[in-house]
Amino acid sequence: MRLHATKDFWLAALRADGPALWDAVAETGPDPAVPSCEGWTVADLAHHVTTVLYTVRTNVARGVTERPEPLPDLPRDGWPETLDHLRRELTGTIETLEALDPDFPAWNWAPQPKRANFWDRRIAHELSVHRWDAESAAGRPTPIETKLATDGVGEILDTWLPAGRRTGPTDLHGVVHLVGTDAGQEWFIRLRGAGIALLDTGTILDSDDHHPRAKVTGSVSDLQLALMGRKSPDQLALTGDPRLFLALRTG
Repeated sequence: MRLHATKDFWLAALRADGPALWDAVAETGPDPAVPSCEGWTVADLAHHVTTVLYTVRTNVARGVTERPEPLPDLPRDGWPETLDHLRRELTGTIETLEALDPDFPAWNWAPQPKRANFWDRRIAHELSVHRWDAESAAGRPTPIETKLATDGVGEILDTWLPAGRRTGPTDLHGVVHLVGTDAGQEWFIRLRGAGIALLDTGTILDSDDHHPRAKVTGSVSDLQLALMGRKSPDQLALTGDPRLFLALRTG
């Protein structure tokens, strides 16, 4: 569900979250653990974000929709070099995306049109979630901005899950009702084993009442972070079968 889906909106998010991510990484230093990314240090997080940005920046400007060949792994540098490389990739990726027309041909991994604006959206959410990760390591996480998180939940439901990137169980049947209290937004998702369908209220059928249900309520930032595996369901208001919500998790 793309309520605020424009290139300018996503680039504005990149310009806000990119520097905030870098500041949190630089403040924390390389060695502390990232609580929301099991097994990662801040240096691992910085290297991951740098690699993602480098890969997208390199591939999105090719002007073709075929899957690109894998790029060589980036070296693991010392900490000053890591910070410098991260800063340069943040700046370079924003400049690259800004220069491309939203309809410019560009490959992506999802069942979405192969256009550059896929990456405007994807990198905006990549940085917002990892900014939260970095701030968590620094002990001062701040929520994802409400409109951005609303679109982030939408991206999970219309892009990640249809692309088969679920990390939870795929053998459950039922209906999940997500309620974003601060955005006045709700989503209904029907699970049919490995299949998934995003519904509107007009397509909820009487027969759905016979299936298990779960209702999950919270801020849209908390919903997005929980769906991306950053927060546990017990940090939200959840009624019904919690396994249904876990079946939507990705990331």
